[in-house]
Amino acid sequence: MSPNPIIDAQSVKAAASVPAASRGFDGGKLINGRKRHIVTDSLGLLLVVAVTAANVGDREVATGLLQRLRNLHRDICLVWADGGYTGQLVDWCRQKLTFALEVVKRTDDMEGFVVLPRRWVVERTLSWLMHSRRLCRDYETLTATSEAMIKFSMITRMSRRLARSRADGRR
Repeated sequence: MSPNPIIDAQSVKAAASVPAASRGFDGGKLINGRKRHIVTDSLGLLLVVAVTAANVGDREVATGLLQRLRNLHRDICLVWADGGYTGQLVDWCRQKLTFALEVVKRTDDMEGFVVLPRRWVVERTLSWLMHSRRLCRDYETLTATSEAMIKFSMITRMSRRLARSRADGRR
């Protein structure tokens, strides 16, 4: 496993079949639905995933997500994040989980679209997930089923890459 994971979240619209108890309104993105919180390694491969209502804040979910990450991968010493993960979470990670949470922020002089260091990896993974037709909108009744569909999509993507590289004669 590569040593420095990246954490981020993505809001997606929910279908009518999604119960009101597990959906919410993300005021920043103006989306009524659910939010996918993922942690990837530096290659963009999924390490941990959680699905919540869209109105749940990134920092609230990050504590549980990062604890799961620490339990699965004890050798991690640094995690990159976006500006939504600032505040007490940085100190909490250092004290409770014994790794650094480094926030990669946009500077004030940046205009328009700018590729941020390290952050593009997790954004690319979220884009890969949107290539799965089933994940363009959240159709699942249970959040656990949504998490399973995300994992299934990444497994499919990785197995296709492996099959393609073996067909080309690469190992």
